[in-house]
Amino acid sequence: MDENQHSHIRSFVRRQGRLTPGQKTAYDELWSIYGITWEETPPDFSEWFEAQQPTYLEIGFGNGSSLFQMAKAFPRCNFIGIEVHTPGIGHLLVQLKDEPLSNLKIICHDVIEILPFIPERSLSGLHIYFPDPWPKKKHHKRRLIQPLFVDKMLLKLNSQGYIHAATDWQEYAEHIETVFTDTPEFTNCSLPDFACPTYRPTTKFERRGTKKGHGIWDIIFAKSADYSPLS
Repeated sequence: MDENQHSHIRSFVRRQGRLTPGQKTAYDELWSIYGITWEETPPDFSEWFEAQQPTYLEIGFGNGSSLFQMAKAFPRCNFIGIEVHTPGIGHLLVQLKDEPLSNLKIICHDVIEILPFIPERSLSGLHIYFPDPWPKKKHHKRRLIQPLFVDKMLLKLNSQGYIHAATDWQEYAEHIETVFTDTPEFTNCSLPDFACPTYRPTTKFERRGTKKGHGIWDIIFAKSADYSPLS
């Protein structure tokens, strides 16, 4: 698959849904504080955040609860969350209305279009938790984690940067591990049996998968064996 073809294949289905009254109020009041309106120019993180500290990007944060918990637990880190589902963004903004945070920003846009503009070596980590597994073989081309995507992300990670993917689909976990293993710049830093590291909160999709009897795989590969995920 060439680069142009991949750039036009969506890894998600855009489901706008409907904001609850509380979410709409939070959206109206807080988007100007936490939201980043995407423009095709390289972002300057120093203008986005009050403190200059390690920056972590989460792609597809769902309802935002786990992202909010991480940003709250690690105030010495900056977090950027990308999500295209507006009720999920609204849910996160409701949480931020109750407990404001200065180290979290939100983008509502397709990450494939954003990726070329992220400065090289600007990210300490990339989190992709429970992306759509697209289980049917004919839909595998829609999966976000592909060799071309990982090659692009490598350029955005600093010298100790890492990618942490979590999934409840074993076949997708095996695919992710293969893609990461085939990337020579990466070292496997996953915990034994692909256990969840302590810094990652449980997500809504994880609980849903567990109720269905699915296993959970946390796959972590870093550019350095002595990487430090969050501090």
